[in-house]
Amino acid sequence: MAFALSARPVPVAPEVESRLKWMVVAVLFLGSILNYMDRAVLGVIMPQIKRDLTLSNHEYGIAVNCFLMAYAVFYILGGRLADLFGSRRTFLVTVVVWSTAAMAHALARGLGGLCAARALLGIGEGGFYPAAVRAAAEWFAVRDRAKPIGLFLCGISVGTLLTPPVAASLTIVYGWRAAFLALGALGLVLVIPWLALHRKIEAAYGVRDPAPAYSQGFESMEPVRLRTALTSRRYWCAVLARTSTDLAWFFYLFWLSGYFQEVRGFSLGMVAALLWIPFLAADFGSVGGAWLSSGLLGRGWSLNRARKTVLIPSALLGALGAVTPLAGPDWLALLMVSIALIGHLSWSSNIHTVITEISPARHVAILYGIAGATATVAAALTQPVIGRIVDAAGYTPAFLAAGGAYLMGIVMLQLAGRIEPIGEA
Repeated sequence: MAFALSARPVPVAPEVESRLKWMVVAVLFLGSILNYMDRAVLGVIMPQIKRDLTLSNHEYGIAVNCFLMAYAVFYILGGRLADLFGSRRTFLVTVVVWSTAAMAHALARGLGGLCAARALLGIGEGGFYPAAVRAAAEWFAVRDRAKPIGLFLCGISVGTLLTPPVAASLTIVYGWRAAFLALGALGLVLVIPWLALHRKIEAAYGVRDPAPAYSQGFESMEPVRLRTALTSRRYWCAVLARTSTDLAWFFYLFWLSGYFQEVRGFSLGMVAALLWIPFLAADFGSVGGAWLSSGLLGRGWSLNRARKTVLIPSALLGALGAVTPLAGPDWLALLMVSIALIGHLSWSSNIHTVITEISPARHVAILYGIAGATATVAAALTQPVIGRIVDAAGYTPAFLAAGGAYLMGIVMLQLAGRIEPIGEA
């Protein structure tokens, strides 16, 4: 049973509840930004780290892989913990661990130290998004749930767009180790507003974890066993729809800076000045896709029709990233990547929400965690392969595969059938 049900909250005015739940979202949004900044630093200053630690592209892929494998395991464990103890406690643990791990990168003296720091970062960051999604499921009804999830994912792109100028500037002035120390330390600052917010929540509700939607809606639902979801074709097709497109996202996250520096001749200063643009564009996709599908639901559209009306065109936009290597001018290459990331974040804000909507409410965090772990394991397995491909044939095959991943996502979405809650057979 979730920690949130250990005590009954007292009723509060709707405007108070609305203010508090959006304050929860605001802190989680900041957490999403810093979470992705800490993981994206490595990709931004990859050439400098490779040179200093004498790493090949294949060895770099191994270091990325260490993060992804640990992240995958703790995506599931973090989801289980979030279901048991709620987002308040889970968030506090994850932010402390991942921030400490980010700072530990500054101690790396070779591949082994870098791999250890990346693995610890994966352990800390693995539980964050299941906890955030659990908070969305507890505080928001289905009709509005895509909005906070869209904002969490918007935090991903904000963090990724901020990382190139911040990390590159710190590296230019102080060295790459200082970039990890500074950005890692920022995460610990989040503990202060999170604790302060939950004092306000406790003062309003009389309990620390009121979880309004959970206590008012989840208990009244017919319980569905976890095994039922884990044997459902609808669930696994939705998971694979997310997984295929997450492979493309991880490619952009970890290899885009290297492509523009190694193929198009960008300096680190140009990375700082320009590579935030695609990730800023992605914000419009994240928020726009979430609000559009929620708006369609508000107009009376079915869950299936509203989500798929946004999902399919979004995936087609994501597929356009395949032509990036064929774009002549650098500005056109940046434009194609920007369009692809708009599509990706619009797709993601909805497919992530779909997974929570089809999952039994009592198991929403662990099922979301399993989905994230599946995508992360797949990404981990592909990173060394991408390194070998880049070493042997350049970046063009990787961009083509990234574009094709979105077409596969559409196929899996259609195979999932109608988007509706999984019930007992």
